[in-house]
Amino acid sequence: MPTFLPGTTPPPKSQPAYWFAFVGNKLLVRLTETVSEIPRLTDLTEIGLKPIRTQFLGTLDGCPCYSAELDKATISSSYPQGVAPVGLTFQGLRELYEILEEDLFSLAGRAVQIMEWDRTHQYCGHCATPMIQIVGDRAKRCPSCGLVNYPRLSPAIIVLISRGQEVLLARAPRFRKSMYSVLAGFVEPGESLEETVIREVREEVGIEIKDIRYFGSQPWAFPNSLMIGFTATYASGEIVIDPKEIAEAAWFHKHNLPEIPSKISIARKLIDHWREE
Repeated sequence: MPTFLPGTTPPPKSQPAYWFAFVGNKLLVRLTETVSEIPRLTDLTEIGLKPIRTQFLGTLDGCPCYSAELDKATISSSYPQGVAPVGLTFQGLRELYEILEEDLFSLAGRAVQIMEWDRTHQYCGHCATPMIQIVGDRAKRCPSCGLVNYPRLSPAIIVLISRGQEVLLARAPRFRKSMYSVLAGFVEPGESLEETVIREVREEVGIEIKDIRYFGSQPWAFPNSLMIGFTATYASGEIVIDPKEIAEAAWFHKHNLPEIPSKISIARKLIDHWREE
């Protein structure tokens, strides 16, 4: 497994680096027959692109990694016959979910969040003074009022609820009709993670749970979440869905599951772990 070391101080730009370059939330990738690749370049100017701003992310097995914000108008003028250099294209991260290598997909999620934070925090939210990057830290400080700003993270729980050899799965309104997953929801101010698990389950499907146990976590860049996974067991109640959050929910036997998320997601890891046990 490749090793990523986060950092904020870039090395001299004299060696090839991974460039996670975005127009909005669409990432520049090189497509092959079976996978997508992140361009490795000394600088984006090699392919005629001039970013608005760049951010050093760290190194992947010693190779520097950068995120970059591109101006759509600049790309259109540089490449009037298309939207990207020859052999490259811009794709949304969700489209790349299963065709980009897992370590690069994770880095792309990190890159887009840092890029968006940098873009939206050029000025102090308190006094509107231009912000200054703090040396050696992923943070900005206002030189006028001293306000310090870090990249935003939104913690969210995701929980697998079991009842013997059955698991509770639900379909959100945005899912296609065949796709089901476990329950999830954002943490509210003042809540512990366990309190969030109990509240979200109660609100979305109306049942009570017990034996809440931590499973693992996964950063999720849609838009800036940290998914914190739990398992729990059914305690009582009948399924009563909140139609604003859930389209359908039901108990499924482990040998008769509907379509579930792909293996890269923590939702699938929860389901696979439960099935194996």
